[in-house]
Amino acid sequence: MRQDGRLSRMLHVLIHMGRHDGAMTSEMIAQMLDANPVVIRRTMAGLREEGYVSSVKGHGGGWTLARPLEKLTLLDIYRAVGEPSIFAVGPAHDMPGCLIEQAVNGTLTDVFNEAEELLRRRFAGVTLADIARGFPSVREQDHGQRCTS
Repeated sequence: MRQDGRLSRMLHVLIHMGRHDGAMTSEMIAQMLDANPVVIRRTMAGLREEGYVSSVKGHGGGWTLARPLEKLTLLDIYRAVGEPSIFAVGPAHDMPGCLIEQAVNGTLTDVFNEAEELLRRRFAGVTLADIARGFPSVREQDHGQRCTS
């Protein structure tokens, strides 16, 4: 099953933005991530709606952080990108009348809900600044290239 990389990609982008002087255009971000600028704008718009980034149109415009990295948590960004599914496994619905399938699904649902709640609590306790502290500060020179750092 294909993994959903939206959370990881947006964390990546936001940490770069926190280290970048000035606005970053959708094209800059798209080139850095090897993505389509339209997809970047759509995803960033969700972050803007939550008040995590701001944007200015036109020449000299682009995306900037609306909050410092210390005020953004993994949970904030997870929610802003649409709360993608945490698990690739889930209950089956092949035989909804089967009591065994119902029992299995009920147990799995309870376990998955508990695990997701634990993960959300952990996400809430980690800021983007915590992640950014995990590597040395480097001067970001050219976002016109794919990210290699």
